[in-house]
Amino acid sequence: MSDNKKAVVLLSGGLDSVTALAIAQSEGYECSALSFRYAQRHDAELIASERLAKAMNVSNHQIFDMDLSIFKNSALTNHALEVPTRLSDDIPITYVPARNTIFLSVALGWAEVLDASAIFIGVNAVDYSGYPDCRPEFIHAFQSMSDLATKMGVEGKGVKVMTPLINLTKAEIIQKGMALGVDYSLTVSCYQATADGKACGRCDSCKLRRQGFADAGVKDPTKYQ
Repeated sequence: MSDNKKAVVLLSGGLDSVTALAIAQSEGYECSALSFRYAQRHDAELIASERLAKAMNVSNHQIFDMDLSIFKNSALTNHALEVPTRLSDDIPITYVPARNTIFLSVALGWAEVLDASAIFIGVNAVDYSGYPDCRPEFIHAFQSMSDLATKMGVEGKGVKVMTPLINLTKAEIIQKGMALGVDYSLTVSCYQATADGKACGRCDSCKLRRQGFADAGVKDPTKYQ
């Protein structure tokens, strides 16, 4: 690891990612934020990411364009598929194949360009939708790969993948963010939000978010349809 305090933070515009950003800043990192336009169902989350970057005084925020609409088996990239409204023990149809692998790979390349020592990602393995690329095993495997696949890694100063939320409940994440001054009214988590960012209140993401605020004893600031 290098001694610098630069970090790339994956900023989706949702609750978890902005909390990860707040934690990175609280730890003294100079943060660059990275968001993705990947043919997802709506742009409301990207608008939220821009809003959050400004509110959090992030001077370097990039939106990376890629077209993942070829992944036809995900309801987030195939608008003909219906977003489920019931939580399930199975991997849901909102799973986008290899999404975090792709996002982290782009973040890793940008971290090398910026000479950043860390990447922060708001993955969570407790209150989540069952995505395989949110588990600690995946993060550990990606860390090993990144150490082998990059110039920085080969030189012994590889980029550390930081997952400060991975073992927290949604309520604990919210409480952590509130303590750090995060304004969650600026975030959008819904899989099928309207153009102006109003949440459906029915999808997996909305249900986990709403329950998190209830469990945290915090008023839910989400704007619902």
